[in-house]
Amino acid sequence: MTNVLILGASGQIARHVISFLHDHPSIRATLFLRDAGKLGDLDISGMRVIEGDVADRAALAEAMAGQDIVYANLAGPVDALARTIVEVMKETGVKRLIFITTLGIYDEVPGAFGAWNNAMIGEDIPPYRRAADLIEGSGLDYTIVRPAWLTDADEVSYETTQKGEAFKGTEVSRRSVAAFVVSVLENPTLASRGSVGVDKPGTEGDKPAFY
Repeated sequence: MTNVLILGASGQIARHVISFLHDHPSIRATLFLRDAGKLGDLDISGMRVIEGDVADRAALAEAMAGQDIVYANLAGPVDALARTIVEVMKETGVKRLIFITTLGIYDEVPGAFGAWNNAMIGEDIPPYRRAADLIEGSGLDYTIVRPAWLTDADEVSYETTQKGEAFKGTEVSRRSVAAFVVSVLENPTLASRGSVGVDKPGTEGDKPAFY
C-alpha cells in the first residue's frame, strides 16, 4: 500500500487525480485542503480528509506522518509554500514529492508561443521558478510537472518533454495532467528527479486554440 498526501485537494487537477485513484486500490489517499466542503461533489469514500493550511507547519507535519508520497497542487505564494513543504518533508522523513508548477519557468517555450506565454503569465512565472529551484536543490526525490495551458476536455492525451528540451504543444487537459500524476503515484521511480513538461500532441502553434 502506498500512502499519498494530496495538498490542495480541491484543485482542478487534484480532483481528477482523486477520481482516478478509485481504480487504484493499492494507493491510499489523504486529502489536505482548507475547506472540505469543496469536495462535496466528489466520491472520496475510503479517503482521509484533513482541513488545514499548507502554511501551518504543525498541521502539515501531522498530515505527513506515515505518508510515502506528497503531491502538491497549489496556488498562491507557491515558492514560500514549496519551502515549507520541503522543510516539513525533511523533518518527517518523507522523500517523494510531486509538485505542479507551470510552463516557461526555464524559458523553455520557443518561438511565438513562448513570447505569447511570457506576455500572458510572465509576472507569475518567477515564484514557480523559485519553487522549482528550491525543490531541485532539496535532496528530495521529486517530480516537477510543467503543464501547458489547461483545458477541461474530457480526454487523456499527452506527451512529455524533459528539462533542457524545448516545450512542444500549447495546451493539455487537466484530466491528462492528472493521469500523468497518477502514473507517477503508481510507479514512483517514473520521472524521478525530473522536471517534466506535459502537453497534448499536435497542439503546436502561436497560442492555445481556445484563445
